[in-house]
Parts: sequence; C-alpha cells; structure tokens
Amino acid sequence: MIDTHIHLNFEDYIDDLNIVIMDAEDNGVEKMIVIGIDEQSSAYAVTLAEQYPSLYAAVGVHPSEAHTSIEFIKGLLKHPKVVAVGECGIDLHYSSEQLDVQKETFKKQIELAIQYQKPIIIHSRSAVRECLDVLKPYQGKIKGVFHCFGGTIEEANEVIDFGMYIGLDGPITFKNAHDAKALAKHIDIHKILLETDGPYLSPEPYRGRRNEPANVKYIVRALAKLKSMSVEDVDQITTSNAYELFTF
Repeated sequence: MIDTHIHLNFEDYIDDLNIVIMDAEDNGVEKMIVIGIDEQSSAYAVTLAEQYPSLYAAVGVHPSEAHTSIEFIKGLLKHPKVVAVGECGIDLHYSSEQLDVQKETFKKQIELAIQYQKPIIIHSRSAVRECLDVLKPYQGKIKGVFHCFGGTIEEANEVIDFGMYIGLDGPITFKNAHDAKALAKHIDIHKILLETDGPYLSPEPYRGRRNEPANVKYIVRALAKLKSMSVEDVDQITTSNAYELFTF
C-alpha cells in the first residue's frame, strides 16, 4: 500500500511522529508522500523525507495560500525525494473572491511541474470544472492526480480522459456517503490512487479522530468491497498506479 497524500508535516503529529510512521509500515504501508501546502510545510516535508526511507515529499502552494510566492518550489524540486508539485489548485468551497489569484498561482505551478518533469497533485474542492479549464491548454504535457476527488461521475470521466488519476480517501468508508461510493464503484481501478489526507478524513472505524497513514488499509477494504475484488488485487493495482505516476 502507498499513502499518496498525508500531512505528517503538520503539528498534529509532532508528539508521536516516529510511532505513526512505524505503525504505518507495520500495517503494510510501504511508502508515504508528505504534502506541502506552503513554503514552510514543503521544506519540512523534504526534511522528513530525508530522515525516513519510506517518506517522500510533494512541494507546492495550496489555493488558500495562493497570494504567496511560489519561487521556493524551484529549489526544492531538485531534491531526489521530491516526487511531485502540490498540493495546488483551486478551492471555491467557502468563497470565489480570490479565483483569479488562485488560477494564476495554479497555472504557475503547472508550468513548474512541466519544466521539472514532475506530476502534479491537484486540490479541487468545489472547483473541478475550474481546475480542468486551467489545465486544458497543457493536455498531453502534464500528468497528476485530482486529490480527494469530490466531483461528479461525469467530471471524473473528464479527469480520466485528460490522463489524470483520481484520489480516493476515507469518505468511501462512510455509511451514508452514497455519492463517494458510487464514484469509487464507477472509476476504473487502474485510475485510482489511495490517500488518507491525514490528519483529516479518518475512515470508519476512526471517523472523528486524527487520521494516520496506517488507516489506508480501511480504504483498500472498502474499495475492494465496492469493486467486488479481493483486497490483495486492490492493493496490488493501486500500488502499481502510484509507481506509474510517481518516481520513487
């Protein structure tokens, strides 16, 4: 198993980081990508990747930080354990006031990803359409994943047709998350990446508590049930998908 999106660089893990990483490894998580959202968290993601063999880093500017400079990314992208640009994108969940700024910062990071030949990790909360519109001129030049995908099945089809992967998280384990389950059931297993997005979105049976990379196993089990597949096959295929996108 590979947790392709985890925020071990957040303060939520400051007291027991070693234990969290060891527990993930003991539960079969072979690699974890620590995701940056700004300069400080991106630099710390790289530091953690240097310290732990199973950790890798993604560096970028989250849409909530879109007003800040992205210049720091260039230096970090040269590090051998940095496997992606992100997370970056557009977030319209609370407001569309900063949409133009978000689009411009997203575009700059797409261009960096192309320049440095890295995949991109896309945050698209309430903004799948807007993200696709920004990406459109770069089709065929960029690859990546729509992290924690919350769009429609039609939008998922567009994302996959574009050549991107779909990131699935804890909500597919929630009892009443009918849309998330329908989406997971519909998407081709060969286009799915698994992610916890810890410390957020803990799956059942840990919903409401801090999420950890070890919990990716519950997402595997839920996906296997939705797909009528074996846990082993889901694990093998989604792990292969991660190796296809990221250079570890």
